[in-house]
Amino acid sequence: MRNQHEIEFRICGDDLQYVEIGLGPNESVVAEAGHLMLMESEIHMETILGDGSDVHSGLFGKLVSAGKRLLSGEGVYLTLFTNLSDQPEKRRVFFSAPYPGKIIPLDLSELGGKIICQKDSFLCATKGVSIGIEYKKAKKIFKEKSIILQKLEGDGLVFIHSGGALYKKNLFPDEQLRIEQSCLVAMTKNVLYRTEYVGSIKATLSGEDELYITELTGPGTVWVQSLPLRRLAKKVYDEVGSERHTTDLDLIDD
Repeated sequence: MRNQHEIEFRICGDDLQYVEIGLGPNESVVAEAGHLMLMESEIHMETILGDGSDVHSGLFGKLVSAGKRLLSGEGVYLTLFTNLSDQPEKRRVFFSAPYPGKIIPLDLSELGGKIICQKDSFLCATKGVSIGIEYKKAKKIFKEKSIILQKLEGDGLVFIHSGGALYKKNLFPDEQLRIEQSCLVAMTKNVLYRTEYVGSIKATLSGEDELYITELTGPGTVWVQSLPLRRLAKKVYDEVGSERHTTDLDLIDD
């Protein structure tokens, strides 16, 4: 028997997608408020500390959950969306993807109760899913670097987002896949994860253009994205900086 709410959903769009979720009376989903697109009447929004799961019940548990999210660079609070109607008809709430890519629905009950994903890929989940963090080590010249990932645990539905095109790979036992670290979207809990730095000494000393290769070993399932958020953000920043520099030179010439 599931501990989490069971919901109906529909994913719409091609490269700029949104997910439409139908909630019955007293059913809830938890999400970042910034992912909300629209909601029908009688859907109630409530800001919560932690993730709303039984794992983090009590004030101390909620503070621990919120503190971990803060360490990962995420917001301390999440938003709970609940259908407060006493009518049997479902009320709908819509969440949009933050940038071009694909929304991936994952049923944790079919994936061993846990997945590990990039910390910026979480979109929303049924109430009761535990949202925590997972630390991984990356070997680097002179030192080790901690890579913070997110873990989603429970037996409900979660929705994560990938950038660009999506590649899904089912790994056999001992089968390996090597990817650029930020291209990882998610993996099932049995996949072994090992990351090492492969950039130049110059890049290591300057902290720029760092390249980490992650080796994933099966068995398990891996989801890989072609456009990580970090890569997209860097491209936009470089373009904006280039345009600003050109504008400044034009002003000097004038």
